[in-house]
Amino acid sequence: MTCDETSLRIQALIDGELDAEHAREVEVHAAGCTRCTAALTAHQDLRKALQGHALRFTAPARLRASIDRAVPASSTAASRRSLLKGFALGAAMSAVAATGLMFVVMRQNSDSRIVGEAVSAHLRSLQAEQHLTDVLSTDEHTVKPWFNGRIDLAPPVIDLAGQGFTLIGGRLDYIDGKPAAAIVYRRRKHVINLFVLPGAGPAQPASKPETMQGFHVVRWSEQGLNLLAVSDLAQDELEEFATKFEAAARAAKTG
Repeated sequence: MTCDETSLRIQALIDGELDAEHAREVEVHAAGCTRCTAALTAHQDLRKALQGHALRFTAPARLRASIDRAVPASSTAASRRSLLKGFALGAAMSAVAATGLMFVVMRQNSDSRIVGEAVSAHLRSLQAEQHLTDVLSTDEHTVKPWFNGRIDLAPPVIDLAGQGFTLIGGRLDYIDGKPAAAIVYRRRKHVINLFVLPGAGPAQPASKPETMQGFHVVRWSEQGLNLLAVSDLAQDELEEFATKFEAAARAAKTG
């Protein structure tokens, strides 16, 4: 495991989100790497600091006194209660807004982590030829059934050789601590890893390519699956791959 891969997983390790295998990989690497040990220690210290202090703010007594002074002496108790309710309502609405913002930030962080793990898995697959495929075949009818019993989903495997993207096989990988299908394509000398994970929610068309660590990533979802295509192909070519894959998958489903 490299320092870049470790840095992407340290926060997940601290939060207890890694499976035992990936947690051990991070811990083993950090034990022999001064830089990653320092990063892991810093995250652990921050977590302890947050757990060791009360994060709830208690308003001082002078705040109530200030509110009382703001209400004219002739005002009734009901008026003062109404003012206090107004403050309470405003605080509640702020809390709801903050909760929504926190959800958006957490979702963005989760998406970013998954993209980072997909890029790391792509890098690992390129380190040696045997890491690239578990089943080596250009036949979709050989690759697709290979996943049966190995993963709890049926990944779409599409032959796009006639459109410039050659299927070369598939393998079992891990993204976000869960098994994922990796369907491998090649365009000229460029490898494309198409990761297929369980998903939820409505289908989403392919996104504009993102860039991380010099690689491009296109994401989309369909039929309860999340798909991420990762490659060092030019952005427009990877976007073309995603578009053609989506179209061919829809045609196969309706056919």
